[in-house]
Amino acid sequence: MVDVADKLAYFQAITGLEDPDLCTEILQAHGWDLQLAISSFTSSNQTSASTTNSDSEPRDSLNRTESASGSGSGLVAAPSPGLAWKLVTLPVSVISGSIGLISGAVGLGLWAAGGVLSYSLGMIGLGSGRGGESSARLVSVSSMASEAIDFVAAFEREYGTRRPNFVGEGFMDALQRSRNAFKLLFVYLHSSDHPDSPVFCERTLCSEAVAAFVNENFVAWGGSIRASEGFKMSNSLKASRFPFCAVVMPATNQRIALLQQIEGPKSPEEMLTILQRVLEESAPVLVAARLDAEERRNNMRLREEQDAAYRAALEADQARERQRREEQERLEREAAEAEQKRKEEEEARERAAREAAEKEAAEARMRQEKALSLGDEPEKGPNVTQVLVRFPTGERKERRFHSTATIQSLYDYVDSLGCLEVEDYSLVSNFPRVAYGPEKRSLTLKEAGLHPQASLFVELN
Repeated sequence: MVDVADKLAYFQAITGLEDPDLCTEILQAHGWDLQLAISSFTSSNQTSASTTNSDSEPRDSLNRTESASGSGSGLVAAPSPGLAWKLVTLPVSVISGSIGLISGAVGLGLWAAGGVLSYSLGMIGLGSGRGGESSARLVSVSSMASEAIDFVAAFEREYGTRRPNFVGEGFMDALQRSRNAFKLLFVYLHSSDHPDSPVFCERTLCSEAVAAFVNENFVAWGGSIRASEGFKMSNSLKASRFPFCAVVMPATNQRIALLQQIEGPKSPEEMLTILQRVLEESAPVLVAARLDAEERRNNMRLREEQDAAYRAALEADQARERQRREEQERLEREAAEAEQKRKEEEEARERAAREAAEKEAAEARMRQEKALSLGDEPEKGPNVTQVLVRFPTGERKERRFHSTATIQSLYDYVDSLGCLEVEDYSLVSNFPRVAYGPEKRSLTLKEAGLHPQASLFVELN
């Protein structure tokens, strides 16, 4: 339920009264019934056309400022109360087909901002009982649109294509269209049984000036009172005289603000005058709504741009952080690989040094063993052979051997000296040239013809 502050603000927006104390007194006098208070206020400010006949046709709303006739009171009608002079509650069968399409607004200045349409809709309309229960069958959106399309087609067949561009959709959809376009909704209810309807449609509604003015400045919706939705709207708008036109705009919840109703035949000039005045009076509201919507769009666009910039900055930060992590991981991986390689190289050097030391030690032991195996160098004698060994470096070594010593003893002698870095070599004599290879190592020096003296050189294989 709308609270007191909202009712007070809405009453001020509708009536144009600025004194909150006065508005509070009026609302309290009507038990805070907002619609009753507004109806009472607007009724007290409107002109009475006649008080003598209870069956007489009602006056044109907001249209008359002439003095009341036949009463003898001499009272002059007050000026029309301004923009939204009456709230109209729509029947649930009209609203239910488009629930969610129309959002309410608190006050006319917030018309464009809107709110969510309340699901607790008032059951006011055709066949309403005392308990507020409607016996009307709910009409689906497709049925409403079908009725509207049929009306437009029938109207065009009857009066031609130069006409107001009635939308081929239900009333609530047309109301939403007017909200989105920041225009007022022009409503025409057609009674084919009324004798004034053909002339009004042909000469006024379809006149070039009126049709062009309506198409340019309004969203137009029309319906036949013989159809379901047209009949319900005629009841909601309390249409008692035809031809019937109205200018409306969305209000709160399931209500619309009735800005102007035009009953009875009118000339094109009268129609244009009325519509022009309504348009001028509503211009501040429409401009404010348009500016408010534009501001919201700009704010939304700004937020989207800021969000996009934030997302771009965030993605850039994440990319930089990802790149930093990848670079750090690469450096750590390279450092680990370098450390592993260093350790492997160090281990290889240590292993090589160890192997070299072991080899050198083995060679030293071998030289020592071979030197021991030679025994002591014998003194000169008839059975002693003098041997001279020349190395590739030009170095010479000389030693005496028993003539019974083998060629292998000469090899052991050369090995024990440690003058060679290779193991594969041969001892060769020049004159004559004889190579003492493995097959001759078992020969004694005397058998090999090297006694009593020999000169050999080392030939690397």
